[in-house]
Amino acid sequence: MSALYDRDILLWSEQQADLLRRLSRGERVNDSLDWPNLIDEVESVGRNEFQAVESLLRVALLHLLLARYARVEPPRGHWLAEALGALDEASRRYAPSMAQRLDLPRAWRLACRQAEAKLASDGGPSAPLPAECPYTLTDLIEPDTQPAPLLARLPLG
Repeated sequence: MSALYDRDILLWSEQQADLLRRLSRGERVNDSLDWPNLIDEVESVGRNEFQAVESLLRVALLHLLLARYARVEPPRGHWLAEALGALDEASRRYAPSMAQRLDLPRAWRLACRQAEAKLASDGGPSAPLPAECPYTLTDLIEPDTQPAPLLARLPLG
């Protein structure tokens, strides 16, 4: 089974799902199941969702920073729409068990670093970026969070 896992993960996953369904109905299929890879895949589902939420939050923070601190007339509407899309998707994919593991200060630092790099070609940010994230996790993952009120919480100087 491991060879199929390495060669064709789609076919492997379909076959393993079929075997698990049969096992749940009481059939004896244990010898056919690829337990090591099944265990790895189950573990990776949670990790992938966590990483996706973390990344989406960082993207939202980046776009809020770009919209607020660009020196030139920014495509503010575009950046706010990008922030909204990332916030909506993060909210949809968020699970309560992620709260203790999400490192919002780190996400903020990374978003600031990326924003400074993007804004460098236009003379840098219009004001110093806040050293600390002005948002809580709840502010960002609340369903129907809107970027405009979040943007207004970023100081201009």
